[in-house]
Amino acid sequence: MTTAPAQPSSTTPPAGPTFYVTTAIPYVNGDPHLGHALELVQTDVLARHARLRGRPTRFLTGTDDHALKNVSAARAVDREVGEFVAERVEDFRALRPALSLSTDDFLSTSSDPRHRPGVEALWRRCAEAGDFYRRSYEGLYCAGCEQFYSPDELDASGRCPEHVPPPERVVEENWFFRLSRYADRVREEITSGRVRINPPAKRNEVLAFVDAGLEDFSVSRPATRSDGWGVPVPGDPSQVVYVWWDALTNYVTALGYGSDPADPGAAADYRTWWSGGDERVHVIGKGITRFHAVYWLALLLSAGEPLPTTIHVHDYVTAGGAKLAKSAGTAVHPVGLVDAYGTDALRWWFAREVPLLGDAEFTTERLVARHDDELAHGVGNLVNRTLTLVHRFRGGVAPTLPRSRATGPDELGSAVGQVAPAVDAALADADLRTATGAVRRVVDAANRYVEAEKPWELAARERAGDADTAEAAAHLDEVLARLVEACRVVAVELSPFVPDGAARLREQLGGPAGGGQEAGTDRVGTPVPVFPRLG
Repeated sequence: MTTAPAQPSSTTPPAGPTFYVTTAIPYVNGDPHLGHALELVQTDVLARHARLRGRPTRFLTGTDDHALKNVSAARAVDREVGEFVAERVEDFRALRPALSLSTDDFLSTSSDPRHRPGVEALWRRCAEAGDFYRRSYEGLYCAGCEQFYSPDELDASGRCPEHVPPPERVVEENWFFRLSRYADRVREEITSGRVRINPPAKRNEVLAFVDAGLEDFSVSRPATRSDGWGVPVPGDPSQVVYVWWDALTNYVTALGYGSDPADPGAAADYRTWWSGGDERVHVIGKGITRFHAVYWLALLLSAGEPLPTTIHVHDYVTAGGAKLAKSAGTAVHPVGLVDAYGTDALRWWFAREVPLLGDAEFTTERLVARHDDELAHGVGNLVNRTLTLVHRFRGGVAPTLPRSRATGPDELGSAVGQVAPAVDAALADADLRTATGAVRRVVDAANRYVEAEKPWELAARERAGDADTAEAAAHLDEVLARLVEACRVVAVELSPFVPDGAARLREQLGGPAGGGQEAGTDRVGTPVPVFPRLG
């Protein structure tokens, strides 16, 4: 099966600073689990937010098809590897609608015609730099990580930090990359801030790894070990490119890198989003930090290509205190959760429960509690009561409020005025919890505003027909207008996090955030629960 680019190439440069954001690409030896969904949603939030702020954005994900564990999984069920992988790729592709992802591109490393030429081109560039040599090697190999470990990196029982089966001792002759040659340059790129590793604790871990001394590492394996499954090493068909080299290159092969053998970086998309782009951002799990923050940087330096600008590292979702993993029997299928509780609930749990640093324990009880407390009761109740008041006292037409009056010095005005810059600052660090906290402050302030202003009492004074009528009517108009404005701002700022629910909110709330309609034309919809309670 051939997968064409989801976003067509264009020779017209986008207007504004570009934002290219990618996930790591998962192996397809088993079903997608909640950890995959976490990274996809986190990256989708960053992409949607960038688009919301008017930035040209491209969001890439895909699958890592050439892993040895994919070969082993196919053998275990007596399937031809290519057919098995192609079928499993579709399970990961199906996460897009289930999680309401806004991906622009999806690259399957085994079937996408863009990939192999780019892998070969990058290999040749590094070979021209003199950074390969071939030698025999003996080491401890963890099939789960697809990684060699030194004995001091294993735990007391001789296992890797993340997988139960002990590493196997492997003896083979492979091509090695001269990583040691690039230690100083990698360190300089990180310490200078040209490559930002976030959060800072992860940056410190990477620098400690570099300072401990970088050893050259294997970048190929014998083709016989994987039944020839993989990209053959250029000029040496007895070897296939090691899975991590193959996988890392997807970030540039999806942009057409290598499509022109004479000039690997000539493709328009590559020039737009990578070599001439403004931000090149990777979102990855902590278990693969060294591959992205050290090995990938060194490969690009060797090839003379630009580096990523930011690497956001997240920790894990756990269940019963253990990392979610197929091999450990702790996987939770995200599509099943969406079927039971809805996309909004799952995306909101990721945004509110997963910290910037540290693992997050998942339970369905926590998912339901977050949804019901903050979306159903918090946001939903605010919008419902606001629209009910507008229909009851103004016939469904929101009074007009000058923009300057929406962000006054009181608590509500301050929360409305500060929410966008607060979200921007938090998402620059991929801190979804802090960003959604800023939106929650608007909701809480608006609910307190209703209780403080008591619009039902203002309406009673307006109907009294005495000298206070005009003042009460004007005050009621201001209260209702500010509430509608606050709700519209909430709907807009929620859209990167819960795009489906935010769209339903905007439909009920009518006009764009900020108003601007002429008096008598700003009609709002009938209040219907946007986030029905789950528990």
